[in-house]
Amino acid sequence: MNTEETTLDKIRTRPRFTMFTDLTKEEYAENLKKYLAEHKDEFSGNINKEIATICVETEYDHFWKPRLSLRTETEDEKTAILGVFGPSSAVWTFFMFLYFSFSILWMVFISMYYVEKQINSHEFPWALTASFIMLFLIALTYIAGRLGRYKGKEEMLKLRRFAEESTLHFEKKD
Repeated sequence: MNTEETTLDKIRTRPRFTMFTDLTKEEYAENLKKYLAEHKDEFSGNINKEIATICVETEYDHFWKPRLSLRTETEDEKTAILGVFGPSSAVWTFFMFLYFSFSILWMVFISMYYVEKQINSHEFPWALTASFIMLFLIALTYIAGRLGRYKGKEEMLKLRRFAEESTLHFEKKD
């Protein structure tokens, strides 16, 4: 497995990786628990045979605190380990909800403005202003996400190291 950071890793909000091992789900979970116990001052998490969620121990907790989610699946006679780096699912869902809501409202307001101009009506003079406000809120949501990502960069690097050290030596070599 090549662990270099690529341009795609820098672009993606939630970088992912997949690897295969000959260990069973239970063996992998036990090895992960052992590794986490050895590094309990630096990392915390919840591990079972299907899913593991790891986060970095810090004195502060901000909205974009990154986590490493590891999911194990059995494919043929191998175990696939699927990893995703990113914020908690609640934060991720909230940001997607904001993008969706503001985008829909922008489309509604810009459509109202366009229709008003086409039929020479003056019932919605605020529609264009409201559409610009929605664009501003979309940009603000994007900036908040980028700021959180910047604040969590050091923790992401620690989680990447955790993933490499705890998982890489179990990878099946073809």
